[in-house]
Parts: sequence; C-alpha cells; structure tokens
Amino acid sequence: MINKNLRTKLIEHIKEYAKENEIEIDTINVVSDHVHLLTTLTPVQSPSKVVNLLKGESSNWINSNNLSKGKFSWQEGYGVFSVSFSSVASIRKYINNQIKHHRKVSYLEEVDNFLKAYHIYQNKGGTRERR
Repeated sequence: MINKNLRTKLIEHIKEYAKENEIEIDTINVVSDHVHLLTTLTPVQSPSKVVNLLKGESSNWINSNNLSKGKFSWQEGYGVFSVSFSSVASIRKYINNQIKHHRKVSYLEEVDNFLKAYHIYQNKGGTRERR
C-alpha cells in the first residue's frame, strides 16, 4: 500500500521520469493502491509501452530506495481509456478528487463501473472483450 509520504514522492518521481522520457503528463494522482494518470500520447507512443515504462521504473525506484515495507510491485493489469478533448476538464477534476472519491467507492467498484460503462466484460479465461 502507498502511504501519504510515499504518495507525494511517487507523484514527483513519476512526473520527473515521464518528462525525461518525453511522456506528457497532464494530471496524476496516487491513492493507496493505484494511480490515475491523464496523458497525451504522441503517434509513436503506445499506451501499453508508456504504462509498462511507468510501472516498471516506479516499482524499481520504490524498491531500490526501500520506500515500502517488503517488495513493492504493481498489479499485473491496467486500464486505458481514451477521452475526447471536451472531456479533459472533467477528467482532470475526477483525477484530482481521487482521495475523496475512494472514501465512497472502492478500487474494485470503480473498475467494475468503468467496465460496465464501456461495455467490457471479463470472460471465464480472464480476458476482457467488448460487447
């Protein structure tokens, strides 16, 4: 779990690493067990590559600096959603209000809500598909 002290350091570290790697972060917020990130990708940046770079490097940084009890690692999966320019302001507000939001809605409830909203269902094999 990510505590308040680590949260602040992690946000700054991810921003710095992203800038060094030409990943444009618009908005970022970290809660106890996940990160929300609004970014603009260039045509040569794939969402999976950007997510894997940020997850891999940040977990390595946390472990190398002994910033968590025990070995830190992110969960295997992640979610990526594209948003229209007209939605950017509301997405920024949503991301900036994550701590307050998660007092009412758990991470798992949030994921379920996203999957339902975008008509994505998990099949018995564990993979997800749109319907």
